[in-house]
Amino acid sequence: MYHFDVEKTQNKKTIHLFYLSIILLLGTGLVTLYSASYSFSVRLFNNGNHLINRQLIFAAIGIIMFFFFSNIKLEVLRKYSLLIVCIAAFLCGLTFIPGIGVERYGASRWIEISSMTYQPSEFVKFALPLYLAHMLDKKRLNHDSFLTSVLPPVIVTSIFFGIINFQNNFSTAVFIAFNAIIIFYLAGMRLRYFSSAIAMIVPISALLVFTKEHRVRRLVSFLRPQWEPQGAGFQVMASRETIVSSGFWGLGIGEGTRKVASVPEIHSDFIFTSYIEETGFLGIILFFILFTVFAFFGYRTAWKSDTLFKKLLAAGLTTIIITQVLLNVGVVSGALPATGIPLPFFSAGGSSLITTLICAGLIINVAKSNLKTSKGSWETDREINDE
Repeated sequence: MYHFDVEKTQNKKTIHLFYLSIILLLGTGLVTLYSASYSFSVRLFNNGNHLINRQLIFAAIGIIMFFFFSNIKLEVLRKYSLLIVCIAAFLCGLTFIPGIGVERYGASRWIEISSMTYQPSEFVKFALPLYLAHMLDKKRLNHDSFLTSVLPPVIVTSIFFGIINFQNNFSTAVFIAFNAIIIFYLAGMRLRYFSSAIAMIVPISALLVFTKEHRVRRLVSFLRPQWEPQGAGFQVMASRETIVSSGFWGLGIGEGTRKVASVPEIHSDFIFTSYIEETGFLGIILFFILFTVFAFFGYRTAWKSDTLFKKLLAAGLTTIIITQVLLNVGVVSGALPATGIPLPFFSAGGSSLITTLICAGLIINVAKSNLKTSKGSWETDREINDE
């Protein structure tokens, strides 16, 4: 009994630590966005609070969704996983309908309802892992059968890859496919399936990259930033200069200067640049500590789960968040080619923030389910011992 109580207390403390990390990440992200977006909002909307006010509304919606998905019964969620993934596909398809789909920067990634826009590919980031976790757990005893076990989730993943790529959102399509492959691997799929998948994915991805001029320019600018210093390479070079100049302490919250038209999209995909400029190396340490806590809790939850569904769901959603962080930081620092992947909790945009909080809520849900399962298992063992 003592061992069980200690373990239960430790698990509850870990959950509380995860809650704290989410609160700190959300708060830090909102403060950073306010600082990074003020000048931009003044120039475009004549109101320095425009973007932060919108983000606060999205944060409120995201918090409601967080608590909803952290408390809904997982079995109910599994029951409707196919419906959820169909809704995600339907919303992605709406981006191609004139009058509903909105095109920006040459990409049709958004749908517009009244004055609000939504990016359906963000919905896919939790809908697809949920569906894959359900299907791969359901077919777990038959993973050797490609047609009945592997092919259906592969087809669904391929459909999303195709739809999102046709939205001219190649980086997100690759990102979603990559995370799906990780879930397949964690489910115990045979290695021969992965070698076959890689043999198809690599040439297809290369073809998709080299058939679009802007993708080629991004790749060349990554390899040689000086090739087009005032064009494709400007954003990354300006970001790197800002990071290098930040020092240990940074300039202080609200005191950054590069956010005033020096780094394009600094309130969105390049918001990490603004954060570093104002908080310096010390801020980087805090940033990675918080996301390390997030990753530790997510993977620990997956490790302690008693079913394959819960393992894949917690691990898949954690990977979705952490790989976004690593990709975004890699792009901002010039270590990776430019993509359109936002920084979770930080980047402007309600679609990303709400999805991030939904993912966090589902991870919490799995952790709480593990606590109940552990309690049930312990009580059963105690009854057997008492007899």
